Amino acid sequence: MKGTIEVRLTLNGEPRAERVDSRLLLVELIRGVLDAKGTRVGCLTGDCGACTVSIDGEVRKSCLVLAASISGNDVRTIEGIGGIGALQEAFIAENGFQCGFCTSGMIIAAADLLKRNALPSHEEIRRAISGNLCRCTGYESIVNAIYRAAHGRHACARSNVA
Repeated sequence: MKGTIEVRLTLNGEPRAERVDSRLLLVELIRGVLDAKGTRVGCLTGDCGACTVSIDGEVRKSCLVLAASISGNDVRTIEGIGGIGALQEAFIAENGFQCGFCTSGMIIAAADLLKRNALPSHEEIRRAISGNLCRCTGYESIVNAIYRAAHGRHACARSNVA
């Protein structure tokens, strides 16, 4: 078909191949074609971070990436993070979500930070999630959740003034 391309990728550890329109965005491929609904469509301009995924270990906004450009790459979405781990438990314990729309992108960004820096400060956490917008929480509960995941459940995240 004219204007289509075959995209081969690994999505959350599973090899996939799809023939798609060459103009299709990665977020559209993930949600509409590959049916991974945890990745959200927010602004489509790269501003909100709801569509944040990991491509070959690098955090990217999937609304700014053409699906055709990731052929051969490893893509991880919130579904690829796995079951409820320390990070997700901390988000629950610290009420690091309200409506949940931004949560998948926040967790992808947080997981990337914790992979690079096991014990980040509050300021480092704020910097790591700065590309992700949350309209509900005011960010403190999200920062505290990431801090708790990194420093352990007994960490007194609220006493650390950054």
